[in-house]
Amino acid sequence: MTAEAVLAEPSRAMRLRLGTHATHEKLDKRIMSADPFGGLDRYATFLRVQHALHSRVDRYYLDPRLEALLPGLSTRRRLDSVLKDFEDVSGELPVPAVEADEPVDVPTALGWLYVVEGSNLGAAILLKTATKTLGLSETFGARHLAGHADGRALHWRNFTAALDAVSLQPEEDERAIEGARQAFAFVYDLVEREMPRA
Repeated sequence: MTAEAVLAEPSRAMRLRLGTHATHEKLDKRIMSADPFGGLDRYATFLRVQHALHSRVDRYYLDPRLEALLPGLSTRRRLDSVLKDFEDVSGELPVPAVEADEPVDVPTALGWLYVVEGSNLGAAILLKTATKTLGLSETFGARHLAGHADGRALHWRNFTAALDAVSLQPEEDERAIEGARQAFAFVYDLVEREMPRA
């Protein structure tokens, strides 16, 4: 492989973005069609989706193999924040989600983590809307939407730099992209089930 070919090759994060762009756009539009900030009852449906997603991926954040590849991964967990937000908004905890029990496939998990970590970038807009329309904040009801103390952009760049540095074979790279697609499809199905259109 020539130096030019290496330079022309998009990063893994870019390949994940390109491989999921249409699905991501479709999901964003579907979520907003449910008017998740149209009242606390609607926001609670959004929190149910967040709870199911973060319950599904929480074991990835605690997997030592993934932590070795993505240093500080365990500190990025948001499940506890989602649970506190749910309790703030509804006064109760959600029904525990059924966790996946299949073995963790590292490349697939990397794709899922790309989706979940990427969602924190867009959460800046969601947090502003939740604050303005519902009176929620980073300390009440919208903790899981809060940015990192270092800033969302830097936090994301640190994550994608580590993600891009992971050594994967071409077939493993494809599994990472498929994992990201699975994550978007999983959330879309949750939204269809939990968040009726406004």
